[in-house]
Amino acid sequence: MHSTLVRLQAHGSRGNCIVVRSSLEPCLPTLKPSTLQIGKKWPELQGARNWDGLLSPLDGTLRGELVRYGEFVRAAYASFDFNGGAPSYGSCRFPSCSLLRRAGLPETGYKVTRLLHVASTPTPGWLSPCSSSYIGYVAVCDDEDEIERLGRRDVVIAFRGMVTRSEWLDGFKSNLTRLPAADADENEEENEAPMVVSGFWSLFTAPGEAHCSLQQQVLDEVQRIIREYGGKDGTPPRSITIAGHSLGAALAVLSAYEITTAAVATQQGGDEAAPMMVTAVSFGGPRVGNAAFRRRLEESGGKVLRVVNSDDIVTKVPGFLVDDDDDDDNQGGEPVKRMDGVPRWLLSKMGWGYSDVGRELRVSCQDLASNLVASHDLDLYLKLLAACTD
Repeated sequence: MHSTLVRLQAHGSRGNCIVVRSSLEPCLPTLKPSTLQIGKKWPELQGARNWDGLLSPLDGTLRGELVRYGEFVRAAYASFDFNGGAPSYGSCRFPSCSLLRRAGLPETGYKVTRLLHVASTPTPGWLSPCSSSYIGYVAVCDDEDEIERLGRRDVVIAFRGMVTRSEWLDGFKSNLTRLPAADADENEEENEAPMVVSGFWSLFTAPGEAHCSLQQQVLDEVQRIIREYGGKDGTPPRSITIAGHSLGAALAVLSAYEITTAAVATQQGGDEAAPMMVTAVSFGGPRVGNAAFRRRLEESGGKVLRVVNSDDIVTKVPGFLVDDDDDDDNQGGEPVKRMDGVPRWLLSKMGWGYSDVGRELRVSCQDLASNLVASHDLDLYLKLLAACTD
């Protein structure tokens, strides 16, 4: 074990950044079942108050929860079949019933209820042997002791990052596309319409040969879980936590948007069921959409916490920041990429204007040499979080 500096910065608020002394072990410790009692504190940890007072310094219980959700994401990587020469390439290596245990999470109190798949743009076989692949899973907490500890029944949706070449090709399609829900308003200005990265939206909404779109898979499973564990009297509260890394972080934000906007529509239709709190936890995620998309997500009640490594270039792309809250974007942090002298409306019109969603928790390790690949690694993110002290 060696001592190192881990710098924490909480963005999106007007708090100052802090520097804390921590111990960073060479390897991420094996996850052990948490014994921290969360109870009635859970809405605050899930972002009910936008994590005010929890990020700077980082609250110890929140730190443990972020690492725990990061481990769920790591299980999505561990269960992916990376053997490009095998017919099983791109599939899940383990059956649902043993996925978490075999992926290194033996005692979570959760059970996997559905595997999730994504369809990318078809490419020649010599370039990418599969255009449809396993991207993550849905798991629901069904252990009474864990439900009591958490203060609610939690549903986890975990997404891995980019792996296949066809996913990379879609990921490079960084122009903004207008969300279908905005098409009905013909009087809405282009820069006021919610827009997202076209490549991410394509991966999220394209159906595969053997499955429906990832968007529909997520909505169907969430609705099924709501019916099964519905808000009857005496049942614990419910929450949905969507965690992802890299591409998976972008898909987590899109999933949060879809779930919350669908829930708003259902409530407007007369459904009086208690809404579920929906929170996206992003590890090393790229920008997803414009300021109108961010506002629409916030209005629907979705919460997003972005964990960002200062040296991770992926979190600084695509496009340029064009935001209503420019003064808050860089409180104590690094300069953000902008085009000085170019009007915001022009950047939006050109499809280059993006906005960071939710709250940002920035971490950095000053004692490690900067490396573009290593800086984006999920394990490094979890090491930096685990090393932080209150």
